[in-house]
Amino acid sequence: MDGYLGSYATLGLVAVAGVLVFVGAFGANKLLRPAAPAQPPGKYVSYESGIDPVGGDWAQAQIRYYVYAYLYVLFAVEAVFLFPWAVVFDLPGFGWATVTEMGVFVAVLALGILYAWRKKILTWT
Repeated sequence: MDGYLGSYATLGLVAVAGVLVFVGAFGANKLLRPAAPAQPPGKYVSYESGIDPVGGDWAQAQIRYYVYAYLYVLFAVEAVFLFPWAVVFDLPGFGWATVTEMGVFVAVLALGILYAWRKKILTWT
């Protein structure tokens, strides 16, 4: 399809095909599913590692575990940025500007860990 409206016609045909696939999948599901699925006893009972559940279904998690995970992800991702810099550092054209940029980057990392340390986030109780 060429011309000004050709790309719009192609997009419209793809959209129509997507809708037809969607409707066909849901129609096949409705036709092929059992009319009255079986409800075996104990189907809705929680099951974990072959042991019957004990206690309530609500457990409280402390926020510090999420803070540890967040700090780990933060510093791990920022550490990944150090590797490409170390690979291209010795190539020609990278001089003191590159060293200064990485110094600023590492200083920001150090400020983040210092902040977490001063707020006593990193202490395990």
